[in-house]
Amino acid sequence: MPYNTYRIFCFVKILFISPRYSGGIGGHAEMLANQLSQNGHYVKKMQVPHIPIKNLKNPSFAILSTIKSIVDKESYDIVHGFNIPSAYAMKYANGRKKVLSLHGVFGEQIEKLHSKSVSSIAKIAESQVLQWPDKLTTDSKATQKIYKEKFKLDFEVLPSAINTQDFSKIGNVKKIPNQVCYIGRDSYEKGIDILKKAEPKINGNVVYCTNRSWVDAMSIMKSSSLVVVPSRMESLPTTVKEAFFLNIPVVATNVGGIPELIINNKTGILVPPNDPEKLANAINDLLVDRVKSEKLRSNANIFVKNNMTWDIMLPKYIQFYEDLLNS
Repeated sequence: MPYNTYRIFCFVKILFISPRYSGGIGGHAEMLANQLSQNGHYVKKMQVPHIPIKNLKNPSFAILSTIKSIVDKESYDIVHGFNIPSAYAMKYANGRKKVLSLHGVFGEQIEKLHSKSVSSIAKIAESQVLQWPDKLTTDSKATQKIYKEKFKLDFEVLPSAINTQDFSKIGNVKKIPNQVCYIGRDSYEKGIDILKKAEPKINGNVVYCTNRSWVDAMSIMKSSSLVVVPSRMESLPTTVKEAFFLNIPVVATNVGGIPELIINNKTGILVPPNDPEKLANAINDLLVDRVKSEKLRSNANIFVKNNMTWDIMLPKYIQFYEDLLNS
């Protein structure tokens, strides 16, 4: 249902450019496009193929999307790119104003996930393309601070939201005692290997949701005693917000934007990254402390409903676009 209370009364034509429209920043782009469309705006999502090989995905997307932008004669009020590989197509698209959004520090992410040569190229590209848009946005204060210190650039913080209406798709589930839920990619940056090292010391059953549909993953989360986020790097993880909404307590690492969601011992439990023993201890403590678990669940649920739903965030995005067009 559209949030008509916040509807802009002028028609805005927007082009979204993202390597994909699922997971992480891509999933955010998809949800934002849907919300804007439901509120009367024209949002076109650029779709281009890419080479599905690790070191070629981003370069192939950047090249093919740029070509598409150059030949596209359609004009837009706003061209909004999501992540660095989208910046080239954003630059050449025909738009009055340009926006680039990053969730996390791109250069640091590439450095930890790829070779030094790939990382060096990515960092050069990053420093260049950040000069192109009229506005830069990110979803966390942690990322905003790093880019301010590193590049002297001002990013506006616009967190991604959760669509509370989607949770109606999840039926009643039976609670499974001492079930610990992990939802995310099977990848280095998500710290799944740290959780697997901790697993033998965890007094419960760990369920890994690495390749499930959203409904299936949320059903497993809802049936669990707690959610664990063992990441080495993060921006503002959607999994934490979803757990908050479903009243499931969270144990997570103290990295990136996670402390903006989890106030230790108030809305969740924070542990150091790369420490399987402390991760296991925190999980075990929370599994047996029902009073603490209930306090965390209640506080977290109030926090997410007051700060991280589209009812709250959509008006802020709309105001951001309006201010940009009027500047």
